[in-house]
Amino acid sequence: MFMLLFAGVASAHVTVQPPQTTQGTYEVFNVRVPTEKDIPTVKVEVKIPAEVTISRFEPKPDWKYDLTKDASGKITSVTWTATGNGLSSTEFGNFLMNGKVADNATQISWKAYQTYKDGSVVEWVGAEGSDKPASVTKVNPKAAGSGPTGHDSATSAPEKTQSPAAAGSSNTALYVAIAALIFGVIAILISISKKKTA
Repeated sequence: MFMLLFAGVASAHVTVQPPQTTQGTYEVFNVRVPTEKDIPTVKVEVKIPAEVTISRFEPKPDWKYDLTKDASGKITSVTWTATGNGLSSTEFGNFLMNGKVADNATQISWKAYQTYKDGSVVEWVGAEGSDKPASVTKVNPKAAGSGPTGHDSATSAPEKTQSPAAAGSSNTALYVAIAALIFGVIAILISISKKKTA
């Protein structure tokens, strides 16, 4: 019973999926927001860590989003605000964003701020194991030879074509083999013809 209760509390945290990714890959991150109170969630802010560059957001009905950027134009936070009723006590919402994981990242810690209709704010910024932990995405090292999207460069590289010299030499060998075959057939026919006339 206690474990079920604990699982319910843990699952009510604001989390960012997937729980792990790979260095240098493009990833769709899903900010999952459950409402824990009897009043609706009307706003969610997520700080974008330095270990990831977010560039795209999926439109969500009845919600708008606003971005904060630094001097270089990098997005540093996104705030989704309900234009309708928000998320009630029995609801949760998924907010999708797309971006590239840094090549040297080891983990991504997402700080989130959940605002309810009464103006109260729950800050999901704590350490792992705390009452209000920040969601953490583990980042695995990229495989040797993988490209910027995480795909193996051997599979994405264009197929190698034969050089003209190599193609020419292989064609010459083919012509020599055909000529030898023709001469062989002619020699057999001459031999048969001689036997018939003898």
